[in-house]
Amino acid sequence: MELPRETDPNLIVGQETSDDAGVYRLSDDLALIQTLDFFTPIVNDPYDFGRIAAANALSDVYAMGGRPLTAMNIVCFPIGKMDKWILKEILRGGLEKIHEAGAVLAGGHSVDDVELKYGLSVTGLVSPQKVWTNAGAQPGDALILTKPLGTGILATAIKGGLISPEVEKQVIDVMATLNNTAAEVVSTYAVHACTDITGFGLLGHALEMALASKVTVSIEVHKVPVLSEVLDHAGMGLVPAGSYANRNFCASHVREVASIDPTYLDILADAQTSGGLFIALAGNEAEQALGDLKAAGLQEVELVGRVVDNSAGVIELK
Repeated sequence: MELPRETDPNLIVGQETSDDAGVYRLSDDLALIQTLDFFTPIVNDPYDFGRIAAANALSDVYAMGGRPLTAMNIVCFPIGKMDKWILKEILRGGLEKIHEAGAVLAGGHSVDDVELKYGLSVTGLVSPQKVWTNAGAQPGDALILTKPLGTGILATAIKGGLISPEVEKQVIDVMATLNNTAAEVVSTYAVHACTDITGFGLLGHALEMALASKVTVSIEVHKVPVLSEVLDHAGMGLVPAGSYANRNFCASHVREVASIDPTYLDILADAQTSGGLFIALAGNEAEQALGDLKAAGLQEVELVGRVVDNSAGVIELK
């Protein structure tokens, strides 16, 4: 049974388009962004887990075109089974990212739980006229991805002790990196749609954009940036169950222009944590925006495709 849809005229973004956050208009020139996200540990170090979980939650505000204002901790912790220094390190990592985002920790809530979980509820601000959603992509738009894929596959490899310390550091750094720089740079361009790549993978979030915008999203597979060793581990079958679910869910909407290596399909469907922004912006501004993003330090950002026509929601893979 579906819950009834909200009809408040000031609710600019609600459930309808599967967007990253809700947006509520406070006045003609100010709107509130609200989001929350939390999950179980995906890396071994508690401090790194805190940084990653916080960056992941804060990302939803950037994906809507806003800036974070306040955050509240969400903690499930097995009191009596884990040392409290672990909790302290998780919260320290989260607080570091909250401050890096220019936001303030306003409190939170914790419960005694058999399974450790951590994340944030985040409130942000945005102009009602400048809200980004995933529903505005237009034919002719360029599609830019600001972080490489493969964090789900590599997190699985980390748990199995199968990757080098250097690659482990790389994937942790990618997941702990805020999307603030990417959002700030592209805010000066004609952004028509935006989302961040998280649990549904690039395929799933591209499909959400295609369905909400009623367009075909065309992705050039070999232009998609991928983390080191991802191809090797994906080829070994180290693909999370959620990634297989993503691939199966999207299958009926995918059109392959040429046969795609199944390993690449697994990577495109890989469930990401704190992934990059997936941005649809005016095609004639794409090269300049790409150059500005790289100049700002985002060296792995790539132009990965185009919005090619109006449709009922199709992903075209080249």
